[in-house]
Amino acid sequence: MTSTLQTATTTEAVKRPGRWLALGVLVLAVLLVAVDATVLGLATPYISEDLNPSGTQLLWIGDVYSFVIAGLLVSMGSLGDRIGRKRILLAGATAFGAISVFNAYATTPEMMIVARALLGVAGATLMPATLALIRNLFHDARERSLAVGIWGATASAGTAVGPIVGGFLLEHFWWGSVFLINLPVMAVLVLVGIKLLPESRTANPGPWGLGSVVLSLVGMVGVVYAIKETATHGFAWAASAAGLLGLAALYGFVRRQFRLPAPLLDMRLFRSRGFSGAVLADLLTILGLSGLVFFLSQYLQLVQGRGPFEAGLAELPAAIGAVVAGLVAGRTARRFSVRAVVSGGLAAIGLALAALTVIDQSTGYPLLGAALLVVGAGAGFSFTVTADVILSSVPREQAGSASAVSETAYELGAALGIAVLGSIVTGVYRDFTGPAGTPAAAHESLGGAVEAAAGMPPHSASVMLDAARTSFVDGLALASGVGAAVLLAAAAVAWFLLRHQKLESTPDHT
Repeated sequence: MTSTLQTATTTEAVKRPGRWLALGVLVLAVLLVAVDATVLGLATPYISEDLNPSGTQLLWIGDVYSFVIAGLLVSMGSLGDRIGRKRILLAGATAFGAISVFNAYATTPEMMIVARALLGVAGATLMPATLALIRNLFHDARERSLAVGIWGATASAGTAVGPIVGGFLLEHFWWGSVFLINLPVMAVLVLVGIKLLPESRTANPGPWGLGSVVLSLVGMVGVVYAIKETATHGFAWAASAAGLLGLAALYGFVRRQFRLPAPLLDMRLFRSRGFSGAVLADLLTILGLSGLVFFLSQYLQLVQGRGPFEAGLAELPAAIGAVVAGLVAGRTARRFSVRAVVSGGLAAIGLALAALTVIDQSTGYPLLGAALLVVGAGAGFSFTVTADVILSSVPREQAGSASAVSETAYELGAALGIAVLGSIVTGVYRDFTGPAGTPAAAHESLGGAVEAAAGMPPHSASVMLDAARTSFVDGLALASGVGAAVLLAAAAVAWFLLRHQKLESTPDHT
């Protein structure tokens, strides 16, 4: 009798009714974040024209969201484990929609930076909760791999939907409309999620330590700020002090976690070679990609003269490749090996980025489209498998913390990528030589140059814009080369660290 009861309980746990409908709600949250991240790149030229930010402010608008979200992900993932992952997901989605309105109606660069930072606070609640809920919804390993693939494919689809919908809105409305598209998605997520999502939390998790939260936030923001400022302006005492403060805070955070009986983040997770390898691979991958992605929309619009909608369509191959690869990644990793799929995907991205080092102002779309397709497919294989490895490496009660570590690596890589690779593009761009009378604002950003050209004599404007575009493309090509080197290094790291790593094939009965 007891055996029969245990079997029934196990079967119910493994095959939870309504789990696929619940997954549909979770991927809406992923879609929300992915769309928001991609439309910003398309809107950047319009934001530059309307708010007139400096080059540094423009970079802050691009990366402050990642700074804040990276600093809070671990804290929010742990909070979800404690108070309930459904609760924090729905609260975060509501806040995300409300703060999107603040972004849409920002009137100064400073207000826009604050709005993006607040959006990062809300965004930090979403991604760890979605992956953690997937871990608790799908106990069958093969079903979980497919669920993670759908989760990743939706994020990739969001990168396609964002530019296309955003491009349409930018051609018909003002730039703030690209943030308002978050509202209907958020509304559906909250209303449907209340009914479909099961609540899950860790039993007896211990207190949520505010000291650990502050240390992790100060540490991440301090270190990333120092890297960004040094890459942009060179050595400065203020940036160095921020970096040292950040390192000290992270050191204190780690020491504190080892001492606490119920830590915010269980540092023993990193003893797993597969977990550590997957996290490091994700960080290096996004670092190599994000700077390129941030500036590619500007290249398509401001250099090649495409409209926002056309620029969005031009980026579609990356999303198609990622969706297709993500859906078959788990099956492929089981047939071959985890390290072969992850390392192969990263190497493919590296080679595609290397091909983009030859671009110029008139590069044809076949090269761009092919490179984007390969980038998307490589990312789809790599990210899906590493997410599966991270989830399956930990017990269910630590799913929130593990997911938060995964997303922290992603967001930290994005922030560092925009800071380092973006600074390479900006540094090369600023050195262009324009004709006499070229205003200083033209050297701040390519968007600033396009705006400044409107007030110059036609011949001088044409010469200045040609020099500015050439310099911008030179910076983009150099950043692509650096990104290629980072991705090939990441492929080698993954091949070494993911040796003998396998995806689970049996149901999880824990």
